[in-house]
Amino acid sequence: MTQPLPGIADIHAAAARLAGLALRTPLLANPQLDAATGARVLIKAECLQRTGSFKFRGAYNALANIAPDTRMRGVVAVSSGNHAQGVAEAARLFGVAATIVMPADAPASKLARTKRSGATIVAYDRATEDREAVAARVMAEHGGVLVHPYNDPNVIAGQGTVGLEIVADAQAMGVVPDLVVVPCSGGGLGAGIGLAMRAAFPDCETVLVEPEGFDDYARSLREGRIVANATQAGSICDALMAVSPGTIGFALNCAGKTRAVAVSDAEALAAVAFAFHELKLVVEPGGAVALAALLSGRLDVAGKTVALVLSGGNIDAGLLQRALAGG
Repeated sequence: MTQPLPGIADIHAAAARLAGLALRTPLLANPQLDAATGARVLIKAECLQRTGSFKFRGAYNALANIAPDTRMRGVVAVSSGNHAQGVAEAARLFGVAATIVMPADAPASKLARTKRSGATIVAYDRATEDREAVAARVMAEHGGVLVHPYNDPNVIAGQGTVGLEIVADAQAMGVVPDLVVVPCSGGGLGAGIGLAMRAAFPDCETVLVEPEGFDDYARSLREGRIVANATQAGSICDALMAVSPGTIGFALNCAGKTRAVAVSDAEALAAVAFAFHELKLVVEPGGAVALAALLSGRLDVAGKTVALVLSGGNIDAGLLQRALAGG
Protein backbone atom coordinates (compact mmCIF):
# COMPACT_ATOMS: atom_id res chain seq x y z
CA MET A 1 0.00 0.00 0.00
CA THR A 2 1.32 3.42 -0.97
CA GLN A 3 1.91 5.62 2.06
CA PRO A 4 0.40 9.12 2.05
CA LEU A 5 2.61 12.11 1.47
CA PRO A 6 2.80 14.50 4.42
CA GLY A 7 1.69 18.09 3.91
CA ILE A 8 2.33 21.39 5.64
CA ALA A 9 -0.54 20.73 8.09
CA ASP A 10 1.26 17.57 9.22
CA ILE A 11 4.43 19.57 9.91
CA HIS A 12 2.49 22.09 12.00
CA ALA A 13 0.89 19.21 13.93
CA ALA A 14 4.34 17.73 14.54
CA ALA A 15 5.56 21.10 15.83
CA ALA A 16 2.73 21.13 18.36
CA ARG A 17 3.67 17.64 19.58
CA LEU A 18 7.33 18.59 19.87
CA ALA A 19 6.72 21.85 21.74
CA GLY A 20 8.68 21.79 24.99
CA LEU A 21 10.54 18.62 23.99
CA ALA A 22 12.59 19.44 20.90
CA LEU A 23 14.93 22.38 21.34
CA ARG A 24 14.29 25.56 19.35
CA THR A 25 17.73 25.68 17.75
CA PRO A 26 19.12 29.04 16.61
CA LEU A 27 19.47 30.45 13.10
CA LEU A 28 22.93 32.01 13.13
CA ALA A 29 24.90 34.41 10.98
CA ASN A 30 28.66 34.50 10.63
CA PRO A 31 30.54 37.35 8.89
CA GLN A 32 33.51 35.09 8.07
CA LEU A 33 31.27 32.61 6.25
CA ASP A 34 29.48 35.39 4.40
CA ALA A 35 32.84 36.80 3.30
CA ALA A 36 34.11 33.37 2.19
CA THR A 37 31.03 32.64 0.08
CA GLY A 38 29.85 36.06 -1.06
CA ALA A 39 26.39 35.16 0.23
CA ARG A 40 24.19 35.94 3.19
CA VAL A 41 24.19 32.61 5.02
CA LEU A 42 21.74 31.64 7.77
CA ILE A 43 23.02 28.64 9.74
CA LYS A 44 20.45 26.31 11.34
CA ALA A 45 22.40 24.66 14.16
CA GLU A 46 20.66 21.30 14.60
CA CYS A 47 23.93 19.99 16.03
CA LEU A 48 22.62 21.64 19.23
CA GLN A 49 19.38 19.65 19.14
CA ARG A 50 18.39 17.11 21.78
CA THR A 51 20.45 13.91 21.17
CA GLY A 52 22.85 15.97 19.05
CA SER A 53 20.96 15.92 15.75
CA PHE A 54 17.66 16.72 14.06
CA LYS A 55 16.63 13.06 14.28
CA PHE A 56 14.86 13.44 17.63
CA ARG A 57 12.16 15.50 15.89
CA GLY A 58 11.07 12.82 13.45
CA ALA A 59 11.53 9.96 15.90
CA TYR A 60 9.33 11.53 18.57
CA ASN A 61 6.63 12.49 16.06
CA ALA A 62 6.61 8.96 14.66
CA LEU A 63 6.25 7.37 18.10
CA ALA A 64 3.52 9.84 19.03
CA ASN A 65 1.51 8.66 16.01
CA ILE A 66 1.72 4.96 16.88
CA ALA A 67 -1.37 3.63 18.65
CA PRO A 68 -0.58 3.36 22.39
CA ASP A 69 -1.31 -0.37 22.63
CA THR A 70 1.00 -1.03 19.66
CA ARG A 71 3.68 1.33 20.94
CA MET A 72 3.76 -0.41 24.32
CA ARG A 73 5.02 -3.56 22.58
CA GLY A 74 8.23 -1.68 21.79
CA VAL A 75 9.88 -0.08 18.78
CA VAL A 76 12.70 -1.13 16.45
CA ALA A 77 14.93 1.10 14.33
CA VAL A 78 17.90 0.81 11.99
CA SER A 79 20.52 3.52 12.17
CA SER A 80 24.21 4.35 12.11
CA GLY A 81 23.64 6.44 15.21
CA ASN A 82 21.64 9.67 14.97
CA HIS A 83 18.23 8.12 14.30
CA ALA A 84 19.22 5.50 16.88
CA GLN A 85 19.63 8.16 19.53
CA GLY A 86 16.45 9.95 18.49
CA VAL A 87 14.34 6.78 18.69
CA ALA A 88 15.99 5.65 21.92
CA GLU A 89 15.30 9.00 23.60
CA ALA A 90 11.74 9.20 22.27
CA ALA A 91 11.09 5.64 23.48
CA ARG A 92 12.46 6.56 26.90
CA LEU A 93 10.07 9.51 27.11
CA PHE A 94 7.13 7.28 26.17
CA GLY A 95 8.27 4.57 28.58
CA VAL A 96 8.61 1.84 25.95
CA ALA A 97 11.44 -0.49 24.94
CA ALA A 98 13.62 0.30 21.93
CA THR A 99 15.85 -2.09 19.97
CA ILE A 100 18.24 -0.45 17.52
CA VAL A 101 20.03 -2.26 14.69
CA MET A 102 23.36 -0.43 14.36
CA PRO A 103 26.50 -1.10 12.29
CA ALA A 104 29.36 -2.56 14.30
CA ASP A 105 31.59 0.28 13.10
CA ALA A 106 29.26 3.07 14.26
CA PRO A 107 31.03 5.88 16.14
CA ALA A 108 31.59 4.98 19.78
CA SER A 109 29.90 8.16 20.99
CA LYS A 110 26.72 7.30 19.08
CA LEU A 111 26.68 3.77 20.47
CA ALA A 112 27.22 5.04 24.02
CA ARG A 113 24.54 7.72 23.82
CA THR A 114 22.02 5.30 22.34
CA LYS A 115 22.63 2.93 25.25
CA ARG A 116 22.39 5.85 27.67
CA SER A 117 18.75 6.36 26.67
CA GLY A 118 18.06 2.72 27.53
CA ALA A 119 17.96 1.09 24.10
CA THR A 120 19.13 -2.43 23.28
CA ILE A 121 21.64 -2.49 20.40
CA VAL A 122 21.88 -5.28 17.83
CA ALA A 123 25.10 -4.94 15.81
CA TYR A 124 25.53 -5.88 12.14
CA ASP A 125 28.25 -5.70 9.49
CA ARG A 126 27.52 -2.68 7.30
CA ALA A 127 29.47 -4.07 4.34
CA THR A 128 28.03 -7.60 4.22
CA GLU A 129 24.64 -7.61 5.97
CA ASP A 130 21.28 -6.09 5.04
CA ARG A 131 20.15 -4.01 8.03
CA GLU A 132 16.50 -4.23 6.99
CA ALA A 133 16.74 -8.03 7.08
CA VAL A 134 18.37 -7.89 10.50
CA ALA A 135 15.57 -5.65 11.76
CA ALA A 136 12.93 -7.98 10.32
CA ARG A 137 14.53 -10.86 12.19
CA VAL A 138 14.52 -8.88 15.43
CA MET A 139 10.83 -8.06 15.04
CA ALA A 140 9.96 -11.66 14.19
CA GLU A 141 11.75 -12.90 17.30
CA HIS A 142 10.88 -10.19 19.80
CA GLY A 143 8.06 -8.08 18.35
CA GLY A 144 7.95 -4.31 18.09
CA VAL A 145 7.05 -1.83 15.38
CA LEU A 146 9.63 -0.43 12.95
CA VAL A 147 10.35 3.30 13.01
CA HIS A 148 12.02 3.89 9.65
CA PRO A 149 14.75 6.55 9.61
CA TYR A 150 13.35 8.42 6.60
CA ASN A 151 10.66 6.56 4.63
CA ASP A 152 7.84 7.39 7.04
CA PRO A 153 5.43 10.32 6.64
CA ASN A 154 5.45 11.07 10.38
CA VAL A 155 9.25 11.08 10.50
CA ILE A 156 9.36 13.46 7.52
CA ALA A 157 6.76 15.73 9.12
CA GLY A 158 8.83 15.84 12.30
CA GLN A 159 11.96 16.74 10.36
CA GLY A 160 9.98 19.42 8.55
CA THR A 161 9.73 21.36 11.81
CA VAL A 162 13.34 22.39 11.17
CA GLY A 163 12.01 24.20 8.12
CA LEU A 164 9.19 25.86 10.05
CA GLU A 165 11.74 27.34 12.44
CA ILE A 166 13.95 28.56 9.60
CA VAL A 167 10.92 30.22 8.01
CA ALA A 168 9.87 31.95 11.23
CA ASP A 169 13.35 33.26 11.95
CA ALA A 170 13.99 34.35 8.37
CA GLN A 171 10.68 36.24 8.31
CA ALA A 172 11.59 37.91 11.62
CA MET A 173 14.85 39.04 10.00
CA GLY A 174 12.98 40.29 6.95
CA VAL A 175 14.88 38.04 4.53
CA VAL A 176 13.74 35.58 1.87
CA PRO A 177 16.08 32.61 1.31
CA ASP A 178 16.89 31.81 -2.30
CA LEU A 179 17.85 28.25 -1.39
CA VAL A 180 18.10 25.91 1.57
CA VAL A 181 21.06 23.51 1.66
CA VAL A 182 20.54 20.26 3.55
CA PRO A 183 22.63 17.14 4.29
CA CYS A 184 21.08 14.12 2.60
CA SER A 185 21.03 10.36 3.17
CA GLY A 186 17.57 8.90 2.58
CA GLY A 187 16.14 12.34 1.86
CA GLY A 188 13.60 12.72 4.67
CA LEU A 189 15.15 15.85 6.18
CA GLY A 190 15.38 17.62 2.83
CA ALA A 191 11.84 16.59 1.91
CA GLY A 192 10.38 17.91 5.15
CA ILE A 193 12.38 21.13 5.16
CA GLY A 194 11.67 21.75 1.48
CA LEU A 195 7.95 21.33 2.06
CA ALA A 196 7.98 23.86 4.91
CA MET A 197 10.17 26.35 3.05
CA ARG A 198 8.12 26.28 -0.17
CA ALA A 199 4.90 26.88 1.79
CA ALA A 200 6.31 30.26 2.86
CA PHE A 201 8.83 30.98 0.09
CA PRO A 202 7.53 29.35 -3.13
CA ASP A 203 10.68 30.17 -5.11
CA CYS A 204 13.10 28.72 -2.56
CA GLU A 205 15.21 25.91 -4.01
CA THR A 206 16.21 22.85 -1.98
CA VAL A 207 19.76 21.59 -2.49
CA LEU A 208 20.62 18.18 -1.03
CA VAL A 209 24.26 17.42 -0.25
CA GLU A 210 25.66 13.88 -0.26
CA PRO A 211 29.11 12.30 0.19
CA GLU A 212 31.01 11.39 -2.98
CA GLY A 213 30.40 7.76 -3.84
CA PHE A 214 26.97 7.90 -2.20
CA ASP A 215 25.27 10.23 -4.67
CA ASP A 216 22.15 8.09 -5.17
CA TYR A 217 19.88 11.12 -4.71
CA ALA A 218 21.58 13.17 -7.40
CA ARG A 219 21.44 10.24 -9.81
CA SER A 220 17.82 9.47 -8.88
CA LEU A 221 16.74 13.07 -9.49
CA ARG A 222 18.51 13.12 -12.85
CA GLU A 223 16.94 9.84 -13.97
CA GLY A 224 13.50 10.49 -12.49
CA ARG A 225 13.53 7.14 -10.70
CA ILE A 226 15.05 5.71 -7.54
CA VAL A 227 18.52 4.24 -8.01
CA ALA A 228 20.81 2.71 -5.39
CA ASN A 229 24.39 3.11 -4.25
CA ALA A 230 26.78 0.34 -5.20
CA THR A 231 28.17 0.00 -1.66
CA GLN A 232 27.11 0.55 1.94
CA ALA A 233 30.52 1.50 3.34
CA GLY A 234 33.42 3.76 2.48
CA SER A 235 32.70 7.34 3.55
CA ILE A 236 33.70 9.25 6.63
CA CYS A 237 30.13 10.60 6.65
CA ASP A 238 28.66 7.59 8.47
CA ALA A 239 25.28 9.32 8.86
CA LEU A 240 24.77 9.69 5.09
CA MET A 241 25.13 6.24 3.57
CA ALA A 242 21.57 5.10 2.89
CA VAL A 243 21.30 2.56 0.08
CA SER A 244 18.76 4.59 -1.91
CA PRO A 245 16.19 7.40 -1.52
CA GLY A 246 12.99 6.70 0.37
CA THR A 247 9.90 6.64 -1.84
CA ILE A 248 7.95 9.21 0.20
CA GLY A 249 10.72 11.78 0.40
CA PHE A 250 11.64 11.20 -3.23
CA ALA A 251 8.10 12.01 -4.34
CA LEU A 252 8.16 15.22 -2.30
CA ASN A 253 11.61 16.21 -3.52
CA CYS A 254 10.69 15.56 -7.14
CA ALA A 255 7.59 17.73 -6.74
CA GLY A 256 9.68 20.64 -5.44
CA LYS A 257 12.60 22.62 -6.77
CA THR A 258 15.25 20.14 -5.67
CA ARG A 259 18.73 19.22 -6.85
CA ALA A 260 21.69 17.47 -5.26
CA VAL A 261 25.47 17.85 -5.16
CA ALA A 262 28.23 15.74 -3.61
CA VAL A 263 31.29 16.64 -1.54
CA SER A 264 34.44 14.70 -0.73
CA ASP A 265 35.44 13.38 2.68
CA ALA A 266 38.27 15.91 2.74
CA GLU A 267 35.83 18.75 2.10
CA ALA A 268 33.54 17.47 4.85
CA LEU A 269 36.44 17.38 7.31
CA ALA A 270 37.47 20.89 6.32
CA ALA A 271 33.91 22.04 7.06
CA VAL A 272 34.08 20.35 10.48
CA ALA A 273 37.23 22.35 11.19
CA PHE A 274 35.66 25.59 9.93
CA ALA A 275 32.62 25.06 12.13
CA PHE A 276 34.86 24.52 15.15
CA HIS A 277 37.19 27.44 14.55
CA GLU A 278 34.84 30.05 13.09
CA LEU A 279 31.32 29.11 14.21
CA LYS A 280 32.41 27.68 17.57
CA LEU A 281 30.24 24.61 16.90
CA VAL A 282 31.06 20.90 17.03
CA VAL A 283 29.69 19.20 13.91
CA GLU A 284 30.16 15.65 12.59
CA PRO A 285 31.23 15.12 8.95
CA GLY A 286 27.78 14.07 7.78
CA GLY A 287 26.27 17.06 9.54
CA ALA A 288 28.76 19.42 7.90
CA VAL A 289 28.33 18.50 4.22
CA ALA A 290 26.00 21.41 3.45
CA LEU A 291 28.61 23.78 4.85
CA ALA A 292 31.25 21.88 2.85
CA ALA A 293 29.30 22.45 -0.37
CA LEU A 294 29.51 26.21 0.17
CA LEU A 295 33.11 26.38 1.38
CA SER A 296 34.40 24.16 -1.44
CA GLY A 297 32.63 26.07 -4.17
CA ARG A 298 30.51 23.07 -5.16
CA LEU A 299 27.63 25.54 -4.93
CA ASP A 300 27.96 29.02 -6.34
CA VAL A 301 25.90 31.09 -3.92
CA ALA A 302 27.47 34.53 -4.45
CA GLY A 303 24.87 37.26 -4.08
CA LYS A 304 22.22 34.91 -2.69
CA THR A 305 20.56 34.38 0.66
CA VAL A 306 21.18 30.81 1.80
CA ALA A 307 19.71 28.82 4.67
CA LEU A 308 22.13 26.06 5.63
CA VAL A 309 21.51 23.12 7.98
CA LEU A 310 24.20 21.69 10.27
CA SER A 311 22.31 18.47 10.91
CA GLY A 312 24.33 16.74 13.63
CA GLY A 313 27.24 17.04 16.03
CA ASN A 314 27.84 13.48 17.21
CA ILE A 315 31.52 13.09 16.40
CA ASP A 316 34.12 11.00 18.23
CA ALA A 317 37.01 12.96 19.75
CA GLY A 318 39.61 11.25 17.57
CA LEU A 319 37.84 12.19 14.35
CA LEU A 320 37.41 15.77 15.51
CA GLN A 321 41.15 15.91 16.25
CA ARG A 322 41.83 14.58 12.75
CA ALA A 323 39.64 17.28 11.22
CA LEU A 324 41.33 20.01 13.24
CA ALA A 325 44.75 18.68 12.22
CA GLY A 326 43.85 19.13 8.57
CA GLY A 327 42.24 15.80 7.68
